[in-house]
Amino acid sequence: MKVLKQVVNFYINSSIHVAFSVVALTWISLIEFQISLDKELLNFVFFATITGYNFVKYFGIAKFHHRSLSKWLKAIQVFSFFSFIFMCYYGLKLKLNTVLFIVGFGLVTFFYAIPFLPKRFFLDSKQNLRDIGGLKVYLIALVWTGVTVFLPAINNDHPINADVILTAIQRFLFIIVIMLPFEIRDLSYDSLKLATIPQKIGIKETKIMGYILLIAFYILELFKDSMAYGSILVLFLIGVITGVLIKFSMVTQGKYYSAFWVEGLPVLWLLMLLLFN
Repeated sequence: MKVLKQVVNFYINSSIHVAFSVVALTWISLIEFQISLDKELLNFVFFATITGYNFVKYFGIAKFHHRSLSKWLKAIQVFSFFSFIFMCYYGLKLKLNTVLFIVGFGLVTFFYAIPFLPKRFFLDSKQNLRDIGGLKVYLIALVWTGVTVFLPAINNDHPINADVILTAIQRFLFIIVIMLPFEIRDLSYDSLKLATIPQKIGIKETKIMGYILLIAFYILELFKDSMAYGSILVLFLIGVITGVLIKFSMVTQGKYYSAFWVEGLPVLWLLMLLLFN
């Protein structure tokens, strides 16, 4: 049991789980845009997500405690290094326009963790984008939307039409919604200066906001030129399941509630979509 728990913890802490979620959303876009399976892109997204997330999460720790790193963190460092190698390998297989687009989001990820602006713009001495009050959730939603919606379209020369824009808006809203349980969970130890959504409007209002965004997320599907009944049903079901997870989100939630179940919603969405289609 102890070994299984260690494996699960490594799976989550090394960002493999979140990487599967980002890949799932990218795959969903390929299905919605009726693009054939782009394995090189999906592999790139998987390893790029691991590289980017681990860089953001562990940069500060590795920088100041390199010699005293615990075994699990050293293992994650090694795993991240090989993920970076594979990211570069699959990145070379992508189109030039795609690579240029990726560079922009790579810079956002870099500055999300690295101090670079004058102190007067920041909440504390960290001086990075993640510490600007109220910005974190929207930055994450923006990057996820760019990677999972526009990247598959650009790499496959799919026109950025009205349906793609609507999908991007939907994806942006969905990412914000699934971030809310994390925001609620972190309420007890997040600095008040971060000005997270629950800090600004309260837990009850945050949940209501989530429900409203989910309704908007679903309604936008009805404005698309290309709609499949299976996709509409799946969208409804994933919206209901997400709403239930938001309802039961609390500050003292279980260790894996957000990190595994909420984070895994995109994977469930993809499996349902493949089943119904």
